[in-house]
Amino acid sequence: MDAEEFRSAGHALIDWIADHRAAVDERPVLAPIDPHDVQRSFPTAPPAAPIEFNELLDLLEGRVVPGLTEVQHPMHFGWFPSNASLSSVLGDITSSGLGQLGISWESSPAITEVEEVMCDWLRQLVGLSDRWSGTIHDTASTACFVGLLVARERASALEQNRGGLQNLGKPLVVYTTDHAHSSVAKAALLAGYGWDNIRVVDSDPVTRAMLPDALAAEIANDQANDRTPAAVVASVGSTGTTAIDPVDEIATVLEAATSGGTSSGEASSREASRRAPIWLHVDAAMAGSAMLLPECRHLWKGVERSDSISWNPHKWMGTILDCSLFYVRDVDELQSVMSTNPSYLQSVNDGEVTQYRDWGIPLGRRFRSLKLWFQLELEGVEAIQARLRRDLANAAWLAEQVEAEDGWEVVAPVSLQTVCVRHRPTHVTRAGDTAADDTPMTAAEAEDHTLRWVRAINDSGRAYLTPSKLDDAWMVRISIGVEATERHHVEALWNLMKESVIE
Repeated sequence: MDAEEFRSAGHALIDWIADHRAAVDERPVLAPIDPHDVQRSFPTAPPAAPIEFNELLDLLEGRVVPGLTEVQHPMHFGWFPSNASLSSVLGDITSSGLGQLGISWESSPAITEVEEVMCDWLRQLVGLSDRWSGTIHDTASTACFVGLLVARERASALEQNRGGLQNLGKPLVVYTTDHAHSSVAKAALLAGYGWDNIRVVDSDPVTRAMLPDALAAEIANDQANDRTPAAVVASVGSTGTTAIDPVDEIATVLEAATSGGTSSGEASSREASRRAPIWLHVDAAMAGSAMLLPECRHLWKGVERSDSISWNPHKWMGTILDCSLFYVRDVDELQSVMSTNPSYLQSVNDGEVTQYRDWGIPLGRRFRSLKLWFQLELEGVEAIQARLRRDLANAAWLAEQVEAEDGWEVVAPVSLQTVCVRHRPTHVTRAGDTAADDTPMTAAEAEDHTLRWVRAINDSGRAYLTPSKLDDAWMVRISIGVEATERHHVEALWNLMKESVIE
């Protein structure tokens, strides 16, 4: 394809994308297909000859679109907002079109320096001090993994440069709660900590936030049993209920746990690592966007006392996937773990410029920062803030409706834009009954009822919700925050929810 063919195809593709997005609310939210339908729509052998681009667009429409769950649909309330603002889509297209190679500053100075600027802009916008330096990862899962790798090496005095984990005389321990994202446990496992060394700290039965006293007790127990506390992952906006762990109090617990000071020069590196500060990673993947609002920043009070932070503009803020910010206070410590410096990447500029290859796992990097830049420039921060405030107001409105309706309850605090609900009918009709009675539902019937009504909504294609377990029982999460979702969409969802529970 030459430049002119690309120009023609590009115009056609942009028109197709614009038409698709403009009509997104006319399609079912959940893909109405069976497993393998998309796969079966493709030939079993690859094409031998080229086709015209318009033919390819027809195939795209016929083969791929039916298999899309429309997460940009205004009636999508599942998982978390995964907005892809069209302004950031333009940045993503530009990134691909420029075809830059980000393996070092020299390979594309602009990739590095625009990323530095964007990370600093976002640092300022969420109220972090200039002690923080940032980079862009693909997801918060990767950011957490990197954080736990650095925590591992802090706790072991850079044992990776010697015998590694196999050389340690005692295990390293990671602390989190059962409300943390599944990626936290996955990161700890991949980083070599092992299931036996992941502590699930008790959380408050109402707020679902980590209990600092319980954390202190877990750490003290591990220290007394010759285990090394290495890291705590605090959730600011957990996936299930948007629970907010008390970062400031957690930081105080960690300082107290290592307040014995540093070891003497004669002490071994292992003795020194016992007193190494415990790494505190703040996972604010979805909720980090809320920190664009000054009135929400109290939710991560104490964040300046943590060691690393991750949050995803590619969620609620609206920058298209993949764009996850990862901030650290000590870049030298990060680089001491992540840096490799092969001869073919060395240059005269080393020491004067940022080499992002030494800040994470991949060597090659895309020009992800263009997505952020385009969105910020084309939308402006005030418009993004107004949208976030709209979503918070819509969540508060829905929670009020649920609480006021007989048989419905909000089962977790509404700290941001996620409303967690259950329905319990006041009258139950069972198989064989001629009329409803007042006998309460059994636990099994309640579970069945919850999954049945949410499935009915999802199967209808009119909206999408995700059920989740809370206290070992099913509830339904309503995550409000799609760019196109207005109050009338939330009102329509509430009416649909009430209709769906009528048997």
